[in-house]
Amino acid sequence: MRLYTKGQIFISVAVGVFSAALISSLIFFKIGQKSVEKKDLSQSSDVQTEYYNEVSKIDEFQLEENPTVIIPVSSATTSYTQDEIQNINVYNACNEAVVNINTKVMAYDWFLEPYVQDGGSGSGSIIDKRGYILTNVHVIQGATKIYVSLFDGTQYEAEVIGQDLDSDLAVIKFNPPEGMELKTISFGESSALRVGQKVIAIGNPFGMERTMTTGIVSGLGRPIQNSNKRIIRNMIQTDSAINPGNSGGPLLDTSGKMIGINTMIMSSSGSSSGVGFAVPSETAIRVVSDLIKYGKVQRGTIDATIIQLNSRIAQYAGLDVKNGILVSEVARGGNAEAAGLKGGTEAAYYGSRSSIIYLGGDVIRQIDDIEISSLADYYSALESKKPGDLVTVIVRRNKKDVKLRITLSE
Repeated sequence: MRLYTKGQIFISVAVGVFSAALISSLIFFKIGQKSVEKKDLSQSSDVQTEYYNEVSKIDEFQLEENPTVIIPVSSATTSYTQDEIQNINVYNACNEAVVNINTKVMAYDWFLEPYVQDGGSGSGSIIDKRGYILTNVHVIQGATKIYVSLFDGTQYEAEVIGQDLDSDLAVIKFNPPEGMELKTISFGESSALRVGQKVIAIGNPFGMERTMTTGIVSGLGRPIQNSNKRIIRNMIQTDSAINPGNSGGPLLDTSGKMIGINTMIMSSSGSSSGVGFAVPSETAIRVVSDLIKYGKVQRGTIDATIIQLNSRIAQYAGLDVKNGILVSEVARGGNAEAAGLKGGTEAAYYGSRSSIIYLGGDVIRQIDDIEISSLADYYSALESKKPGDLVTVIVRRNKKDVKLRITLSE
């Protein structure tokens, strides 16, 4: 065993104490002197205050390094703008009166055997509590079965009451169960519309029922040719989003009145590009009344057989005009004959050996203030006329314009 003297032991203890003190001082310096020894707190209030100040600085430093984000949550009731309230009110008042229309059509397989398949789909507006629905002709055209789906998901089979190609409007009807109270949409005044006025569309685009879109009246009085090759005049142009499935649905004003029936879009892709068109309610009111009462629209007509003029016929007949409606024959004893309208006298084959027209008659160039260059123009000019109405007709006869006043027949 090794023995140590008292001097050696004293020196070893002193070295150990000195080393411990040195290490403690280095640690204290590394901390940045952010703390004070606790034994000093009882010595002076100034020292105690300094300690708390130092500790506060450390806490602030730690808070900046690890911030706690506090997100305020409002307990106030959600508020709506005046425009939003307006939209909500119109939707609540009208959406249950908009129906989804689906059709079945007849098709044929490779062996020419008939079978039924899904047809088109579109929208419609309930306009009478008895189950009358207004829609477009092209929505139900060619259908063997028509089904309407209401807001509650119930589905009913409907029948065609009447349809009118010239306006692309149709009325169908289903029989609501006894006790069912249907919501309806009332007509507004399309004649009072102004460009820039807000409008709202509700329909079933792509089968998504009772979808609402908003926009403005972008234009008025647009003459647009529909899919049935008929020109519909005074169409309402809107930028409210209209897509496949919206056809036949209502275009509403901010009071929830139907001022138009959404009919078509102008698009290269088949989807909404911000240019949609609606038949004005002024036209719809007149058409619907006749369709429900007569099954067709009672329009005035010029009692004559007419032919679309083209350059080949014009050249063969020696005419100085190439556009217009050629009068082939005039009904004997009719209003047109009494007004002085002249038919042709020279028979000629037209189209096929079985069709004969008569050349040499008048060429209708204008009806009232509408220029006539095609059959579409002709039917469009008479679209709003009734039997007994008097129209001014300008015809080309012997290379001169002649003005006639013709009373329209039934």
